[in-house]
Amino acid sequence: QVQLVESGGGSAQPGGSLRLSCAASGFTFSSYGMSWARQVPGKGLEWVSGIYSDGSGTDYADSVKGRFTITRDNAKKTVYLQMNSLKPEDTALYFCAKEADPPTGWGITLDALDAWGQGTLVSVSS
Repeated sequence: QVQLVESGGGSAQPGGSLRLSCAASGFTFSSYGMSWARQVPGKGLEWVSGIYSDGSGTDYADSVKGRFTITRDNAKKTVYLQMNSLKPEDTALYFCAKEADPPTGWGITLDALDAWGQGTLVSVSS
């Protein structure tokens, strides 16, 4: 079955960096667009970033553009989110998600996603 396991969350100071990882299994990873989203308790899910199946295309929410970078390693079946210049408003539970079936390879928006991981918590404070 599909499994997505996020890791790398933790605490950081404003201006600091963290690198999130999402290890995938149970599907042909290299055929699927992948995305990251985040949720603050009591608020809705916010799409953060997405990457095409072959890594040729990426997109970011305006709130993280220029600070976050999404990459993937299809050999390792892992997608990453490098987060730099962190701000307190980046504090959230971060999830990775895969494109729904059948994959196009570029389905990376919230409405194109299905399976989700359990999330990893990022806390930014001084």
